[in-house]
Amino acid sequence: MIVSRRALIGGVAALGLAGPARGADFGAARYGRAMVIDGLSSLGALDPKAPGIADQLAAYRASGLTAIHQTVGAAGNTPGRYEETLRRIARYTRFIQALPDHLLHVRTAADLAAARASGRLGVIFGFQDTVPLETEAGRLDLFDVLGVRIVQLTYNKRNLVGDGCLEPGNAGLSDYGREVVAGLNARRMMVDASHAAQRTIAEAIAASTAPIAISHTGCRALNDVPRNTTDAELRALADKGGVAGIYFMPFLRASGQSRAGDVIRHIEHAVKVAGEDHVALGTDGGIRGVELNAEYAEGQRRFYEERKAMGIAAPGEAPDVFNLIPEYNEPARFLKLADDLAARGWPARRIEKLLGVNFARLCADVWGR
Repeated sequence: MIVSRRALIGGVAALGLAGPARGADFGAARYGRAMVIDGLSSLGALDPKAPGIADQLAAYRASGLTAIHQTVGAAGNTPGRYEETLRRIARYTRFIQALPDHLLHVRTAADLAAARASGRLGVIFGFQDTVPLETEAGRLDLFDVLGVRIVQLTYNKRNLVGDGCLEPGNAGLSDYGREVVAGLNARRMMVDASHAAQRTIAEAIAASTAPIAISHTGCRALNDVPRNTTDAELRALADKGGVAGIYFMPFLRASGQSRAGDVIRHIEHAVKVAGEDHVALGTDGGIRGVELNAEYAEGQRRFYEERKAMGIAAPGEAPDVFNLIPEYNEPARFLKLADDLAARGWPARRIEKLLGVNFARLCADVWGR
C-alpha cells in the first residue's frame, strides 16, 4: 500500500523513537579520531561522473567511517554467478581507482590504518555467498589476488558449502564446505558465517583455524528468528577470537519497525554473552540516509515481494518495515549511537571497541598486519 509522506512520518513518530535521556556524550572529536568500521554496508552508486557523486562523497566524509565491508560477490543458486562476480569486482575496482583521494581498497590491516590517517573511506571486498566458486575451491586463489578479503559461506538457502539459515534441515557444513573453510584459512581470507544455519555457524567456528566473523546478525535470545545467532554460537565465536556485528535490520524485534532501543538491546546482550572484545557493528545498509517518503515505502514493498518470490525473504522481513533504524537514518549514525551508549554509562574505550577496534583486530588476526 502506498502511503502519504504525512502518514508515513506520523507513523514513525508514533513509534516512540525518542532516544535515551541525554547525559554525557561520546563526542564528535573523539569519534573523529576513532577506528570506525561498518561490518557490512554499501558504497551506493558506482558512477564517478554521476551528477550526484558530490553528495555521495560528502556522505562518506560525514559518516566518519574508516572502512566498510562491501559485497562484491553475486549470490543465489542461479547460473552465471562466477562471471557476474568478476564483472562486479571490476566495477568496484574501477570506481575506487577513479576516486583515489576519497577511497582506498583495503587488503591488509595496515590499509585500515592508512585509510584512517588519510581521511579516505576504506573498502573491504567481500562475498555474501560461496556460489561464485561453483565446485572449484581453487578459485579462491583468483579472488584473493583480486582483493577479496571476506567470504560468507551461505546466503539463507543451501549451497554446496552448507545450509543457510532458512533451510529446515539445518545440515551444517558439507565436506566441500570444510575444504572451502580450509582454503580460506590457508589464504588468510576471513570466514563469515552470517546468514548461515545454526549448525553451519557452529561447525564453521570449530573447523576454522582462524577466528571468524558473523559480520551482520542479531541475538536469537532476544528475537527467535533464523537470521539471528544463538548465545551458544556467540560464546563459541568469542572463545575462538571472533567478532559478531549487530545489524540495523527488522530482525531485532518480533514485529514492527526496529528502532534505536532494539539496536542497543542486542548490542548489550551480545556484549554480556560474548564479551566487549567480540562485538562490532554491521548495519547491512547504505551510508547515506534516506528520505522516508511514499516512494521509499513503495520501493520497500517491491523489494520484499521480489525476495519473497525468490524464496530468500527471512522471517522478520515485511513489506511495510524498513531495513534501517529511523533514529540513525543519517551518515553519522554511528556517532549518534556512540552518544546514546555514552548516555547509558558506557565508557569511551568500550564504545571504541564496538565502533571498529574489535573488527580491526579481527582483520589483523586473520589477514596479518
